[in-house]
Amino acid sequence: MTAVTKAKHTEDLELFLKSYKVGTRIKYRDVISRLSSNGTRSIVVDFEDIFNYRDTLANLLILEPDTILESFNRAAYETLRIVNTNYANKIRKDLKIRIRGLPERLSLRNLSTDNLDRLIAVPGLIVRTSELKPLAIEAAFKCRRDHITMVIQNDYLLKKPTTCDDPGCDENKFFDFSQKETVFVDYQIIRLQELPEELPPGQLPQAFDVDLTGDMVNVARPGDRVELTGIIRADPEYLSSIGRLRTFKSRIEGLYVEVLGKEAEQSPLSPEDIEKIKQIASEENAYKTLIESIAPAIHGFETQKEAILLLAVGSPRRSLPDGSSVRGDINVLLVGDPGTAKSELLKYAARVAPRGLYTSGRGSTAAGLTAAVVREKSGTLMLEAGAVVLADQGVAAIDEFDKMRPEDRSALHETMEQQTVSVAKGGIVATLNARTSILAAANPTFGKYDSFRNLTENLNIPIPLLTRFDLIFALKDIPNREDDERLARHILALHRKGDFVRQPAIGFEMLRNYLNYVKNIQPILTKEAEDKILEYYLYTRTLGGENMITVTARQLESLIRLATSRSRILMKEKVTEEEKNSVD
Repeated sequence: MTAVTKAKHTEDLELFLKSYKVGTRIKYRDVISRLSSNGTRSIVVDFEDIFNYRDTLANLLILEPDTILESFNRAAYETLRIVNTNYANKIRKDLKIRIRGLPERLSLRNLSTDNLDRLIAVPGLIVRTSELKPLAIEAAFKCRRDHITMVIQNDYLLKKPTTCDDPGCDENKFFDFSQKETVFVDYQIIRLQELPEELPPGQLPQAFDVDLTGDMVNVARPGDRVELTGIIRADPEYLSSIGRLRTFKSRIEGLYVEVLGKEAEQSPLSPEDIEKIKQIASEENAYKTLIESIAPAIHGFETQKEAILLLAVGSPRRSLPDGSSVRGDINVLLVGDPGTAKSELLKYAARVAPRGLYTSGRGSTAAGLTAAVVREKSGTLMLEAGAVVLADQGVAAIDEFDKMRPEDRSALHETMEQQTVSVAKGGIVATLNARTSILAAANPTFGKYDSFRNLTENLNIPIPLLTRFDLIFALKDIPNREDDERLARHILALHRKGDFVRQPAIGFEMLRNYLNYVKNIQPILTKEAEDKILEYYLYTRTLGGENMITVTARQLESLIRLATSRSRILMKEKVTEEEKNSVD
């Protein structure tokens, strides 16, 4: 691209920044005029605005982002210089245009050589973030006569000058790096992994390292779902004994990171879908219909399916004025004999929840479930998120809960009550959000549930961890001819038809949309519900005995969560006595 063409693009983009209107407001001129007062060093531009202004320019931005962004940054400087010359000169090296809102979002799995050096937008899950480091973008070098030579840095290795910039100096060999005059920016690496719901069965998730600089660092944390705009690059790989290889390593140069909504993502619902959801909630037997639509391939277990329904919706998280909060997510434990469909219930819950992950306790470590600090080959420390952090604001289904090592299982104590994960290792002290509902399944200690022993004797899980579960179910496989025949006929019909024996009243996608929609409702307790919950709680305090799980204030909060969740499911604004009666 010739210098004349670059100058023309700079002129066009400068005119765009100065004149593009939304209604009567000159959109980007207003943004630029507030840069100095806000102390910001970047301008976020919507791709749609560029397309509306000049579609040829927008297409060039996709195909040749390096050239167009260089002109764009120059145009931003010229525009800012008119508004505030001093601030423009101060941030000239750091001033960046950041593009967002590309019309086509690609999957990390579908990125290929066709996308090299092009502008792309990809959704993903942040699983690692590195420590912050200074990155030299323009390095200063001194020759023997103390002349300063500035060298633009665009590679991982520090590039030295070939000759001194001073006209009267012929030095071309000896240069010393001068840190004081070097221009640095903040630098961070994040690892972006494809979303769990987009992962094909049996495939390893694809992940890319993303370089972030300037005001994009520390925008997102492990566990956040983001939409990233950037340029995909290919970096050469080396072997010390051979040199450069034919293979290259892919990475993404991040331009803009948008953290997606803190609530679970969903496709925008049409007015027809919302009307259908309200119609379902208004029906007389709505609650029963919703329970019957949970895991229709599994026969029976109505109470456990109700628990999964309540868990998928949860209750509102209460934030107090002093900054503390009260858990709203519901935790459920299924304890039962082998072959009682525990794993299938867990997998279904992870699928139907707007955001869910399924993992097995066998082979899972504390780091894999919560978070860990790992050191890369380059020496960079990375904070890596585990399952409960990645399932933030969703459901984490943990199978084989009893097979976990005690030290790994104990890592969940903080997660299940405070809903955070704290890490202190290698100089990194961090607290990550883990606002997650835990649905766990475990087998009895003796292989089969012994009805003559209490729960704590049947289950090799410490009581402090058990008290963090709102509901615990014991699933027993007791031979009964009538029940066995019904179950057998259900399984045989399922295999014969290759479909549900009885079609659920609410389809899977509609049920998923329903659960996501009602999570926005914030029911409040009525006086009648409070009195009923208090009465039942005081009654349960008198029950139990030696070697039994003591009823504590945690169980009182569990009753409140369950009653509130049922109100949410039926789209009620208030928790009434009816909700309390349903969870007795």
